Amino acid sequence: MASENTQTKDNSLITTTRALLDNALTRFEKGTIAVSFSGAEDVVLLDLIHRLGYKVDVFSLDTGRLHPETYEFIEKIRTHYATPIELLSPDAKALGELVKEKGLFSFREDGHGECCGVRKIQPLKQKLSHLKAWITGQRKDQSVTRTDVPLEQIDAAFSTPENELTKFNPLAEWTSADVWQYIRVNEVPYNPLHDNGFVSIGCQPCTRAVGPQEHERAGRWWWEEETQKECGLHSQNVIKIIAN
Repeated sequence: MASENTQTKDNSLITTTRALLDNALTRFEKGTIAVSFSGAEDVVLLDLIHRLGYKVDVFSLDTGRLHPETYEFIEKIRTHYATPIELLSPDAKALGELVKEKGLFSFREDGHGECCGVRKIQPLKQKLSHLKAWITGQRKDQSVTRTDVPLEQIDAAFSTPENELTKFNPLAEWTSADVWQYIRVNEVPYNPLHDNGFVSIGCQPCTRAVGPQEHERAGRWWWEEETQKECGLHSQNVIKIIAN
């Protein structure tokens, strides 16, 4: 009975997610909507979109500090789904000034906000300024700061007076277990770092493997307080945690 209930839940999640993706990719013309790709959740999205028969633009943030395995993973996904993946790089001048002034590891002293701002936020902001909608792999259970992630929203963080941006989070109701169940059942490619204890994977200096009892975000910026582990990509969805 338990396995039947699990299968029913999985089928319901997939059906709901497929419907949301179908709606999003029908409402917005190709070239005005894109998938943000980086991790296991995003591969699930690409696999679902592929099975729906859609072609969609895909981009990924190349911070210049990713693991070698992540670059290999991006290439594997590009060939597996026969889909171009646009790599967004930091502005060379802004990055050069940051590194010249503060070195390559300033985030260990100053927090990761400034480094992520140059390597992630600005390239993303530039990309989103040319889109009407984007699709992310955010889940509510990824972090204590993401429990209010909706399935669809107006992206107040990156919208401008000239361009109202819609943001879709089709996996908001999925759990990590749901994601990996889908990956295993459908034999979806994934980053080999996951087999070595890495769960949430970002830049190499800011990501470590986690133990069996640790939360998946424990391996990101582990020297910082738990409620500060956001890089700003999804700042609108971050809820404030007030310590007692």
